[in-house]
Amino acid sequence: MELGPVVRQRRRDLGLRQDELADLAGVSTRFVHTLEAGKPSVQMDRVVAVLEVLGLELAVQPRRHDGEPAT
Repeated sequence: MELGPVVRQRRRDLGLRQDELADLAGVSTRFVHTLEAGKPSVQMDRVVAVLEVLGLELAVQPRRHDGEPAT
């Protein structure tokens, strides 16, 4: 699952606007927009700050050789 849609849905579930989430996480509204859009150039420290506000955590999993997540 991609990070952007997860962040967007959780933000909406919590009833937050992008600017409100940005203020709480200490990032710009533009950053939240970029993160939710799935742009590849986001900074991980800011991603973690946004995820913390949303009560989410980032997990890293090894992939199989065919590119699919390992089970």
